[in-house]
Amino acid sequence: MTHTTSKTFIIKGITKDGKTFRPSDWSERLAGVMSQFRPGGAQSGRQLSYSPWCVPRVFGDVKCVVVKSDIKTLEPMAWDFVMNFAKDNQLTVVEVTDLEHQAR
Repeated sequence: MTHTTSKTFIIKGITKDGKTFRPSDWSERLAGVMSQFRPGGAQSGRQLSYSPWCVPRVFGDVKCVVVKSDIKTLEPMAWDFVMNFAKDNQLTVVEVTDLEHQAR
């Protein structure tokens, strides 16, 4: 998928009713589960690293996960998993442009 068609979403660790999502390491856990989904596929025998398509970040004091829509092309079920995680836990999901994301 080309860079111009990729979308970036930020899953914020704030629920729809304004509460901080727990556990406090949720973003690292979610990104860890998604780490195998990456350009070129899973890499065996290498140190664990996050997928460039699903990375934990902190914006201000809010834990977040930055998700690139590229993952949808490689593994639609992985995309559904991460987006359903956000929905099921009533987390805020925001779509941003790459320029907005780079400025954060």
